[in-house]
Amino acid sequence: MAEIERKEVVISEQFDVDIISLYTFGEEVFGVNAAKSFIAEIYSLVLNLDRMYLLHLECRYLPTLNKRYRNIILGSYLIIYRITSENIEVLRILHSHSSIRKIKTSRQIKL
Repeated sequence: MAEIERKEVVISEQFDVDIISLYTFGEEVFGVNAAKSFIAEIYSLVLNLDRMYLLHLECRYLPTLNKRYRNIILGSYLIIYRITSENIEVLRILHSHSSIRKIKTSRQIKL
């Protein structure tokens, strides 16, 4: 069985902004412990992308021939990432009810 090439995981500035916003919301609504637990779960999934980037499906809002845009579904959130030849670029974390236009802006994120 062929082993999947390990790639470095790189996180965008926009993802950092999204995660801070998500933590603040979670802290206000669910409390500190629940917010910390959810953020820890997100980072666990993101950091495991170095070898598991092909596990998740193509993001249906960002179709390409080579299926380079993928998303992790975590509850009501989408973690959108891009597979490049050198690394895995984690672009955004958005609520799944975000507008399609907002999701499509993920293509323009540069690292």
